[in-house]
Amino acid sequence: MQENSEDGHRPSSALRASSHRERGEGEDIAVIGGGIIGICAATLLSEAGCGVTVFDRTGICEETSSGNAAAFAFSDVLPLAHKGMIRHLPKWLADPLGPLAIPPAYLPKLLPWLIRFWRAGAAKHYETSLATQAGMMKLAETEWMDLLDRSGTRPMLREDGSLEFYESEAEFRASLPGWAERQRFGIGFRHVEGEEMAALQPGLSPRFVKGTFVPGWKTVADPKLLGKAVWAYAERLGARFEHARVERVEAGANGVTIVLADGTRRKATKLVIAAGAWSHLLAKNLGDRIPLETERGYNTTLPASAFDVKRQLIFSGHGFVITPLQTGLRVGGAVELGGIDRPPNFARSKAMLEKAKRFLPGLDPSGGREWMGFRPSLPDSLPVIGAARAPNVYYAFGHGHLGLTQSAATGRLIRDLILGQTSPLDLTRFRAQRF
Repeated sequence: MQENSEDGHRPSSALRASSHRERGEGEDIAVIGGGIIGICAATLLSEAGCGVTVFDRTGICEETSSGNAAAFAFSDVLPLAHKGMIRHLPKWLADPLGPLAIPPAYLPKLLPWLIRFWRAGAAKHYETSLATQAGMMKLAETEWMDLLDRSGTRPMLREDGSLEFYESEAEFRASLPGWAERQRFGIGFRHVEGEEMAALQPGLSPRFVKGTFVPGWKTVADPKLLGKAVWAYAERLGARFEHARVERVEAGANGVTIVLADGTRRKATKLVIAAGAWSHLLAKNLGDRIPLETERGYNTTLPASAFDVKRQLIFSGHGFVITPLQTGLRVGGAVELGGIDRPPNFARSKAMLEKAKRFLPGLDPSGGREWMGFRPSLPDSLPVIGAARAPNVYYAFGHGHLGLTQSAATGRLIRDLILGQTSPLDLTRFRAQRF
């Protein structure tokens, strides 16, 4: 295991050993949320010698973090708000099974968020948003590669690259400005067609005329298994888990009280809220109103034998990807902006699977497991990372579809905030109070 340098980037063996000390009645630090963001924050704090307890209503990596597309999307630096998506609103409403849908009955509630989303996409914000996202991605890649090594999970990393497809020359040309922006930040790629594209993914439908191969794109063997493996490492450092639903939190100068659904209370000196799509409800309890909405993502995981997929395949024009996992072949993505209370609409999973059959002739669609998860999204495409208005409370949520990708970086930023260390990024753009 690598030791830390003077800047505090890696924990010293003395700090790690201190994490096993006897603890008093209250936890040093509590983390609400057992998804990948909470897991990474807890792990880095445990490495630094803090006593950490994670609270979650379900388990470690059992909800949204279990069913994502398994990508470390470090090259996905273009802010969602700047992709001209607001122009497609009429089409979204007309196609309930399209790449991005809004249930008509939910539109009135969603409208304030959409207005913020539209404003965030203004040209005057572009350079700042792009640079902020690119800086976050650079830190995320560094932190994840280090954490994989320290936790012994590096064998779960796959470095096969990704292949994105276009069905027409016009669609390909429309993608070029985005690739030029990625090139500015040193992201490698090459456009492919014909035999070269077919060699990268045999058996592809001839409807796709060109593609873009990103050799540095990474995926993991299975996101749920990775999260649980990182958590096992945190447990070896002394981190603990409590299976409980948090009702509310109370913060003061002397620490934080966590009130559980059964009425019992837990004390902590500091608290990290990393509860994904439910985080804004706890933040509101503490006086912070954060415009978080929910990207409801759908997928179907087929048996691994369904098709020989060589690497993650990205069908950006249709809003979904196909990822080969250790545990199967995952067909999923798309976005439904519909909140956390509406029941799942698994017709969306079926629609993506039907398209996958057309795109990969010979794909066996039988034996799949359908899934829906809640991605917590903010209108400017950036997460909330920083201190709450209330004392001793920190936020780490709102990563949208980039939670797995940015989780280790978020853990680093939260650890540095709590320990009073110099942050590797300017956190102004991530402040909860920016809204």
